[in-house]
Amino acid sequence: MLQEIIAILIDLWGTTGFANMTQGHLIMIFIACFFLYLALVKEYEPLLLVPISFGMLITNLPLGGLMTPPTGEMAGGLMYYLYQGVKLGIYPPLIFLGVGAMTDFGPLIANPKTLLLGAAAQIGIFATFMGALALDFTPQEAGAIGIIGGADGPTAIFLAARLAPHLLGSIALAAYSYMALVPVIQPPIMRLLTTKKERETVMQQLREVSKLEKVLFPILVTLLVSLLLPPATPLVGMLMLGNLFRESGVVTRLSDTAQNHLMNIIVIFLGITVGASAQAEYFLTWETVAIVILGLAAFAVGTAGGVLFGKIMYYATGGKVNPLIGSAGVSAVPMAARVSQSEGRRANPANYLLMHAMGPNVAGVIGSAIAAGVLLSILG
Repeated sequence: MLQEIIAILIDLWGTTGFANMTQGHLIMIFIACFFLYLALVKEYEPLLLVPISFGMLITNLPLGGLMTPPTGEMAGGLMYYLYQGVKLGIYPPLIFLGVGAMTDFGPLIANPKTLLLGAAAQIGIFATFMGALALDFTPQEAGAIGIIGGADGPTAIFLAARLAPHLLGSIALAAYSYMALVPVIQPPIMRLLTTKKERETVMQQLREVSKLEKVLFPILVTLLVSLLLPPATPLVGMLMLGNLFRESGVVTRLSDTAQNHLMNIIVIFLGITVGASAQAEYFLTWETVAIVILGLAAFAVGTAGGVLFGKIMYYATGGKVNPLIGSAGVSAVPMAARVSQSEGRRANPANYLLMHAMGPNVAGVIGSAIAAGVLLSILG
């Protein structure tokens, strides 16, 4: 009798996660806990990192079967079905709908020259594309990796799902990680490339933008970009529809839903499934290490490109443009603009750069979507 009980207990132990834990699982659990620490203690982009890191945690607990596809009469795991919104490219455009509804394009309309700063910051995408090719990634893989330089998680997911779905987990995690670490990565680059005098520059107040301009802007941008780059239509179209909800003033309920309830739901689904895609057996490879390094390089080069073009504008305008706003040309809205503001205030307490930095920041959102459209047109 005792032997039978022991045998049952041994069999029961064999069905637990403890008995099936591998070194890879332990490493991924540690990484997930580290990201949870950054989100909960350091408060680095917690709305993104909490669901992503928790999704990574639970998918690497052995035998949970959360990402198991359906087989025969057996239903698939929960995350497998939620992940279809990522795989089929549904979640990223819906995120852009919410971003558009939350974003004021007024600073960009008031100072259209800042569109050039947003474009300059996209240099990180194409520089990293070349770097990935040099490391023997395929052109499609290199394109998906390069988009990390735009610091735009939804765009990175959208492009990776089409060009390199097998790298989606690594690319998405790298993109969102660097978005969360914007306040850590950008300031040293900004200080290195600018002088104290340049950082102290106080910019003139922006002109007031009329409602007609704000309503026409999303319509015209959608027409222009979609006709030039049809693959960018899902992202740009949803971004501009959300902004039209906001600026029209006649669909307040839709605008509120896009900004809040819908956005929150999609962020949860997107975050937890992106984390769940980082399974140990697929994630712990040399490719992931290369993607993380290339992603950091992409983000750093993009930031540097924006700041350097900001210096050009500083001298071209006789010192009227603070180069710090160029760093906001990456697509991390509004965090990158806040970093520009923080660094400007650090150099000159009387400085107020937030609204000026929002111009290149929203230009960066549009620019990253356009860059994705270019890469899809060439490589898709």
